[in-house]
Amino acid sequence: PVIREYYAGTEGNGFTFVTSEDWLQRPGTVGRAILGTIRICNEEGDEVPPRTEGQVFFEGGNPFTYHNDPDKTRDATNQHGWTSLGDVGWVDEDGFLFLTDRKSFMIISGGVNIYPQEIENLLITHPKVADVAVIGAPDPDMGEKVVAVVQPRDMAEAGPALAAELADWLGPQLSRVKLPRQIDFRAELPREPTGKLFKRLLRDEYKQAFESAQVATA
Repeated sequence: PVIREYYAGTEGNGFTFVTSEDWLQRPGTVGRAILGTIRICNEEGDEVPPRTEGQVFFEGGNPFTYHNDPDKTRDATNQHGWTSLGDVGWVDEDGFLFLTDRKSFMIISGGVNIYPQEIENLLITHPKVADVAVIGAPDPDMGEKVVAVVQPRDMAEAGPALAAELADWLGPQLSRVKLPRQIDFRAELPREPTGKLFKRLLRDEYKQAFESAQVATA
């Protein structure tokens, strides 16, 4: 079959497209812009060089506003007037876009920005892991801590020994700040009907548990 892929949102601020031939030469890309110009920006809103990860913005696409949500509209626009759907990624020297994460999933631990997709991409390759979600959970010292919620292939193996095995396996592959400070196990991870991980549900659960613990010790 001939497969063509695109990246866009209902906001209409930009559109990328990739053919099967181009994708095979650059596996993982979502293509080059055919509406708007791709701009990859750092936290200050300044454009970064090719192959540098940052927030994905479009310049020159269709203007948009969110219905009855001026704050969300403002947050989607940087100081240059470029607009973003909240995705993180990078472009190569030929302008092909590669998506790596969602900005809303970013974990800020000890002042360091951590994108969980990198950790998830490693964990999912472990032979004992069937599914995984990496989230930021409240932490009194670091602000947030990295938590890996793992669905093991065999739930009977879930426990401290497997958590230690996964932590040791990740150790040489990640900088220390990105290593999960907590690894928990679930028989199944929550997913939306589309198959997308329902991370917000997990984050809310950990936040509520943290707040309840704070009240109990007050």
